Amino acid sequence: MVSTKRKRKKFLNSNTPSEAYNVLDCNKLPSHVAIIMDGNGRWAKQRKLSRIEGHHKGAEAVRTVVRTSREIGIPFLTLYAFSTENWERPEKEVTALMVLLKHFLRSEQKEMVDNNIRLDAIGQIDRLPEDAREELHHTMMLTQKNTGMVLSLALSYGGRAEITKAVREIVDDVINQKIDADTISPELISGYLYTQKMPDPDLVIRTSGEMRISNFLLWQIAYSEIYITDTLWPDFSKDEFVDILKNYQLRERRFGRVFFQ
Repeated sequence: MVSTKRKRKKFLNSNTPSEAYNVLDCNKLPSHVAIIMDGNGRWAKQRKLSRIEGHHKGAEAVRTVVRTSREIGIPFLTLYAFSTENWERPEKEVTALMVLLKHFLRSEQKEMVDNNIRLDAIGQIDRLPEDAREELHHTMMLTQKNTGMVLSLALSYGGRAEITKAVREIVDDVINQKIDADTISPELISGYLYTQKMPDPDLVIRTSGEMRISNFLLWQIAYSEIYITDTLWPDFSKDEFVDILKNYQLRERRFGRVFFQ
């Protein structure tokens, strides 16, 4: 199991992290943060640059958030990197994104190994080009024994497609008498999802100000706290991330229940 309160406290009290971390309560950090990284294209357009240059700048923000999460001691971080709908983008842009994915994986392998970060991926990974898929699997293999944090990249991912896959697998298991239909429960369904080995997100962050979840972790975020920022993803900073975590710690999570004094 990754990270504990003791590990979190160690990171927060060390000399390495920014002093900004001191505003956080190490006992109230989310166990799982999921981020919808949006705004690369608009960031590029504002600067009269190509969308591809926006994606390259966005990769720098990914590096910042991963490092910050590891320093603070957040056990699970999931980043919405490429959706099932993104395959409909212009071929040139899709190709560039796959090249960027390979470059990012290669450039970050050493840092993930050195900092005890395990890479995982969720989504229809078989749809990725073979070279990108091989690089992804290679990085996952290199980091598979790491226990400090799990970084999950949602690649060729769609929430509806994930739930559809789970339903088909459950139906097959009922037909083959591996499970009884009467035993189907929310917990059982969760066990058929890509995220079966991680907790549901405590906090979902969306950049660029869009008020939608864009088919991201539809089952898993039923009771997640949601934070929308107008900041475009390439401009998302460590300080803003810490501020959002501070805001999260001020919220009262009731999970549909009412608490009386």
